[in-house]
Amino acid sequence: MQGYRKTTGRRGFLALTGGLAGGIAASALSAPAARAASAGPAAPAGSSAAAPTSREAAVVRSLERVAHPLRTTDPGGRTADLRALSAMVGKAKVVGLGEATHGSHEFFAMKERVFRHLVEECGFTAFALEMSWSAGLRIDEYLQGGPGDPRRIAEETLAGSPWEREEFVSLIGWMREHNRRRPGRRVHFMGDDLGGPKLGDHIFARVLSSVRETRPEALPRLTALYAGLRPFDDIFGYLRKPLAEREENAARAQEALDLVAEGGEAGEAGEEQAWTVQHARNIAQTFAFATIDLADPASVTAAERLRDQAMADNVLWWQRHTGHRMLLSAHNGHIGYLSTHPDMYPRTQGAVLRERLGRDYAAIGFTFAGGSFLTKDTSLDGDWKPVTVPAARPGMNEHTLDRVGYRDFYLDLRTAPAAAHDWLDRPRPVYDAGSTFTPDPLPTLALGRAYDILVHLHRVRAAERL
Repeated sequence: MQGYRKTTGRRGFLALTGGLAGGIAASALSAPAARAASAGPAAPAGSSAAAPTSREAAVVRSLERVAHPLRTTDPGGRTADLRALSAMVGKAKVVGLGEATHGSHEFFAMKERVFRHLVEECGFTAFALEMSWSAGLRIDEYLQGGPGDPRRIAEETLAGSPWEREEFVSLIGWMREHNRRRPGRRVHFMGDDLGGPKLGDHIFARVLSSVRETRPEALPRLTALYAGLRPFDDIFGYLRKPLAEREENAARAQEALDLVAEGGEAGEAGEEQAWTVQHARNIAQTFAFATIDLADPASVTAAERLRDQAMADNVLWWQRHTGHRMLLSAHNGHIGYLSTHPDMYPRTQGAVLRERLGRDYAAIGFTFAGGSFLTKDTSLDGDWKPVTVPAARPGMNEHTLDRVGYRDFYLDLRTAPAAAHDWLDRPRPVYDAGSTFTPDPLPTLALGRAYDILVHLHRVRAAERL
């Protein structure tokens, strides 16, 4: 998760609120103050008393020439308005689709709409989400015919996260129904993140069961290494343990990975062994991240760098191993090439994927000009609550975007005309919310350097609770 100002110390830290449940947060602003600063219904974006300058008018005209209007953000029905998006995506193997907040209906609904279009028209077969690897496995088991129903699966795997919403129940339900109707073209679900808020015991059990069958001589040592680590059901409580103990556990998890990897990934058992190594790798990644020193800003930044690298590595592993074309869902600051807070997120998942995949990766960012979303009072505690922000003010990226003659639209930033291109490459204030939200000062971002494609929405509303 992204969208936070950086402060120091324990109070300015964590944000493991979602799939990991999130990245590192940092707002010391109280919820009442945040709501007072941002409350009130969003006024129409064009209602500002400030008249557009001639330069802004030229930028708006330039953007308007290349913008493609959206019929709707909700899934279902015709998708002719997304055909230009398909062309922009091209032959990319992984497409990152962001979200400017972790709690807006339109962002979540649009993800299902885009994914359904890419599955049906472009042959995509996997949806990846900024959530724990082990929880993603549980959802995929359900999609491939396992027991349960979409709501129960969402409650089990997404509890406490920003994605514990009706919109994701809808996505999971559609994916299951697609697999029932099209068994020859199955879709899959993966979690690309570390094991937060929990790993659960079943991922340890999978590794041990596989080693028991393929390398029984290694089982006693592996069992001993994992004995003090499992089940890892509460990362928040775990982070209160002494740092030295967490560092020792990280070393044990890495030794376990090394032991599992000694079996290689070739031969008759290569398929199962490859998955076993990947499961052990996610356990080691999680414990390495959990050596974070909350009182040390440098440690916080290093942990977030590790996390974005791990998320990218997990996506790359899945894509190489399965051959799936993938839609990758995460915060804008994870799928894009720049973060609104580079001091805390110096190298994003999107930057790693672009370096490794080149044109086989495309990043789609979201902006919105006003409305409501869900956020929390503090990163580590509390419930997700609605916050409303007013119409974007002059000088913000969204204020200019909202003057384009379409309510909702998208455009290819890579091929924008010169006037728009120059405007897009300069950082300006932007609405950006993660597990917490700081309205003043807003962070800045150069949209043209952050994404390949941009989707702009006039107004959003809070996502629907289960």
